[in-house]
Amino acid sequence: MKALLIVDLQNDFCPGGKLAVPDGGKVVPVINQLLDKFPLVLASQDWHPVKTVHFDKWPVHCVRESEGAKLHPDLKRKKITKVFLKGTDNKDDGYSVFEATNDDLEGFLRGNNVEELYLTGLATEYCVKATAIDAVEKGFKVFVIREGVAGIKEEDVEKAVKEMESKGINYINYSSI
Repeated sequence: MKALLIVDLQNDFCPGGKLAVPDGGKVVPVINQLLDKFPLVLASQDWHPVKTVHFDKWPVHCVRESEGAKLHPDLKRKKITKVFLKGTDNKDDGYSVFEATNDDLEGFLRGNNVEELYLTGLATEYCVKATAIDAVEKGFKVFVIREGVAGIKEEDVEKAVKEMESKGINYINYSSI
């Protein structure tokens, strides 16, 4: 079984948001086109408390219950089975969706017989990369969909892609799905 995981496609990471990813909004139509290709669709949200050590490194963003923490308004949510909340503790960053606190992502995937995990979302060199690395280390076959992700700095995205590929993560084009 294969699953699509939409990583942090939230208002604060899209144009006009508090920590906007350049071209972050461009992934939404691609992700919407992918939804029907997967029997299981999951999403994650940064869900930070008002005060967290995470904000020592980053501008305040995705504070739980805020408008910025909501999923992008154009994302078609009907196919999303479950949303995993991460970064909820005031002492951690919560980059990887495997750090979600409202449910166990690994257990959920295994309980649904998922062997292949396809990632989309924001930002390539942070939360997408951390999630992809954790997934491959847990034994999943991992694919990052090139047109379904966006990053902050192109040179950092290139480094992240090389690192992911070196760990056995497949960086693929939408057309190959």
